[in-house]
Amino acid sequence: MNLDELVAIDFHTHAEEPCCGPRDDGYDEFQAAMAKYFRNPAGAQGMLPTIPETAAYYRERKIAAVIFAVDCEREVGFRRYANEEIAEVAAENSDILIPFASIDPAKGKVGAREARRLIRDYGIKGFKFHPTMQGFYPNDRMAYDLYEAIAEENCIALFHTGQTGVGNGMRGGMGMRLKFSHPMYLDDVAVDFPDMPIILAHPSFPWQEEALSVATHKPNVYIDLSGWSPRYFPPILVQYINTILKHKMLFGSDWPAITPDRWLSDFAQLEIREEVVPLVLKENAAKLLNLK
Repeated sequence: MNLDELVAIDFHTHAEEPCCGPRDDGYDEFQAAMAKYFRNPAGAQGMLPTIPETAAYYRERKIAAVIFAVDCEREVGFRRYANEEIAEVAAENSDILIPFASIDPAKGKVGAREARRLIRDYGIKGFKFHPTMQGFYPNDRMAYDLYEAIAEENCIALFHTGQTGVGNGMRGGMGMRLKFSHPMYLDDVAVDFPDMPIILAHPSFPWQEEALSVATHKPNVYIDLSGWSPRYFPPILVQYINTILKHKMLFGSDWPAITPDRWLSDFAQLEIREEVVPLVLKENAAKLLNLK
């Protein structure tokens, strides 16, 4: 990966299409609801990109991408994608893709062993957690075996926070409970694992100020700005991007629900200080990922 040639690093992209077989029952309906919420025709038409297609899209734009799936089969019922397969395809496109993995924390010590193996054998750089889709509070002690493995291997833990449209409009929200993704639960995790980088993914609606307080108070906590068009960012978030948290904010799109083209175009309309823009788009991520 040639950092100097990159325009940006997108810290939040999804490997949506199964690597290992056809879609599960209910997956089309789930993606159609997401597509309606985000106005994404590809999702509604069942034409979401494969990982190689994602790599080609990002390579054309000279944007690196952190990519992952979500292990939510226990709570939501969708068969999880093999972390190994995602890592292998990412390795084939290592000039542009940075592999993260996803393990349901309910797997306990088995999950911790898998995490260590993925880091050591497949070059995984971090792990994505989705408390709403995985049905757990981030500070639940059942997750601590997995966190310990991640922390000891000097990797990153990225957590979905707030409400971004997942399950939106579906009957009962598809059974997903928003309470699990309150960012304040991650304050406990930051205390108990002070050397593990923790990323609060998305503007944490409706708990934006809580997320900002945790990121301000805990040195190891960052925020990625994915899942929302910047045109909807609340003023207090823009204020913190420009000032006290300018070194802890990360560009993320939430591809393919939101494309980087759309996100970057809307971000350019915000009143962001000139010296802050490269920090958010690339420099903060490069430092966090040890690419410098």
